[in-house]
Amino acid sequence: MEPYDSFVALKANETVGIDYHIRVRQGRSGIAVMAIHGGGIEPGTTEIAEAVAGEVHTFYSFSGLKPSGNARLHISSRKFDEPLGADIAKHARTIITIHGCKDAKAMTYLGGRHHQLKLEIKSALTAAGFPALDAMRFPGINPKNICNKNKLGMGVQLEISIGMRNLLFEDITRLHRKRITSCFKAYVHALQRAIKSPKCVLKQRNLLDLKKACAILLISI
Repeated sequence: MEPYDSFVALKANETVGIDYHIRVRQGRSGIAVMAIHGGGIEPGTTEIAEAVAGEVHTFYSFSGLKPSGNARLHISSRKFDEPLGADIAKHARTIITIHGCKDAKAMTYLGGRHHQLKLEIKSALTAAGFPALDAMRFPGINPKNICNKNKLGMGVQLEISIGMRNLLFEDITRLHRKRITSCFKAYVHALQRAIKSPKCVLKQRNLLDLKKACAILLISI
C-alpha cells in the first residue's frame, strides 16, 4: 500500500499505541533532534535521535510499531504534519532530523539549509572515522522540509545508510536495538560535539538577532 500523504489520513486508518507511537522529551537548548520515521519505518533512527538529544536538546520521535508494513506510515519530510511534531519544529531554533536510507555501504548523507551546522557535523563525523558526504539524492533544502521549518528557517537532515546503522547496533531488529555498539557511542558523541560547536552556536544567535532586527525594521516602516 502507498504511504500516507498526511497525518490526518494516517490517523483515520491507524491506531496510536498499536500501529504507531509518538514520544517527546523537552530540552532547554532550543534545538530539536527529530526522528519522524522512527521505529520500524527506518529502524535505528529513534534510538540515534534520542541519544543525540540527551537531556539537553528536545527529542521527538514518530515510530512505526507494526509487525510488518511500517513503510506505509512514512509521511514525507515535506508533508509531515503531525501536530505535536509540527509545533516542536515551529518553536525550535533549529532542527536535526535523523533518517535512514537503504545504501549498503556505511555512509551518512547530509542535507538541509543550515550550511554551517552541516559543515560542523561532516567534520566531526569524519574526524571520528565515520564517512560523510553532502546529500545529492536527499538534499533537504526545500523550505517545507520539516528540518527547515524552525525559527531560523534552516536545519540539517541526516540520511544514515543501513550499512552505517548496522555498525551502530549489535542487532538492528526491533527486539534487540537496545544492544548498541562502541561505534554507536562514538557516532553520537561526534554529533553532539558538532551541535554545540561554539562557531555554530554563535552563527545561530547572530542569525536570530538579524531576523529580529529585520522584523522590527519592517514594523517601523
